[in-house]
Amino acid sequence: MAERKHREVDKRSLTWSQICKSLAAGGVAGAVSRTSVAPLERLKILMQIQGNEKQYTGVVQGTLQMFRNDGVRGMFKGNGLNCIRIIPNQAIKFLTYEQLSRKISHYLIDQGGDGQLTPVMRLLAGAGAGIIGMSATYPMDMVRGRITIQETGHQQYRGLLHATGCIVREEGLLALWRGWLPSVIGVVPYVGLNFGVYETLKDVIIKMYGLRDERDLSIAVRLGCGALAGTLGQTLAYPFDVVRRRLQVSGWSGAKALHADHGQAVAYRGMVDCFVRTVREEGVQALFKGLAYSCLCLTDLLCAPVREEGVQALFKGLAPNYVKVVPSIAIAFVTYEQVKEILGAEIRLSD
Repeated sequence: MAERKHREVDKRSLTWSQICKSLAAGGVAGAVSRTSVAPLERLKILMQIQGNEKQYTGVVQGTLQMFRNDGVRGMFKGNGLNCIRIIPNQAIKFLTYEQLSRKISHYLIDQGGDGQLTPVMRLLAGAGAGIIGMSATYPMDMVRGRITIQETGHQQYRGLLHATGCIVREEGLLALWRGWLPSVIGVVPYVGLNFGVYETLKDVIIKMYGLRDERDLSIAVRLGCGALAGTLGQTLAYPFDVVRRRLQVSGWSGAKALHADHGQAVAYRGMVDCFVRTVREEGVQALFKGLAYSCLCLTDLLCAPVREEGVQALFKGLAPNYVKVVPSIAIAFVTYEQVKEILGAEIRLSD
């Protein structure tokens, strides 16, 4: 009896091999997905930070403007640093989600259930994974945001170490965590819905068509599930992402070309002040009215200027973000699963 219980505990515990395979798959997924949409990621950040004097007014115009200002290499500015950040971020996030899901499933089994997670349980596991992954790598995200918005010829930072040293020396150590609170709040619906919707959609399709498991799903189907999950999560979390980016460059002279107040870079006292000032100075439309405009049609998303009249300022950059988030989240999920298949991982995401 004792030996049987010991074997059951071992089965529930991950081996170092399983942990390493999961971390490797998560890291590869993060690097591949972010590099594939790096220009749109940079454009989104530029649009989030700029004020009413807009240099970037839409996906097509903004992409061409970036190309004219910085060339092809400039369009990928900050991507190397983003990959340095996103590899451990995604690795920790996927591994944490698997571990939290396993713990919940085992608890349900111990209570006499079948161990099947509900959509809400998946969402909570995803939210927990997102908070841990984001918090573990947040200083790198803050520094990457600064480096990303620099234009060629007006660079204040030369790289990761130089930027980190300058920020700590000039603004203090806590400046590396500026914008962390709205990030935590925003990551709950974003990552939670990413994992929850993705896994639930796959489960529904598997049951609907009587498939054996997720390995019977085509890559196209899994990409579609990931795209929908990413879009829903990003929509709810987006205002917090805008505030996070603005707080990261609050008071920094390098951002005054995008957003200035009487010739000086805009400085915020905190998250609430950033929300209030953004709404008061740049847009008073209801959050969902701006969202409805941004979702009207793909042609408008791709080509139309981001008009402040009728568009909530807290959704600045949402157009390139939608174009970015569909392939990004989908590629991340599918790459993760495919890499784990190649490595022969015993535990899959849906397990």
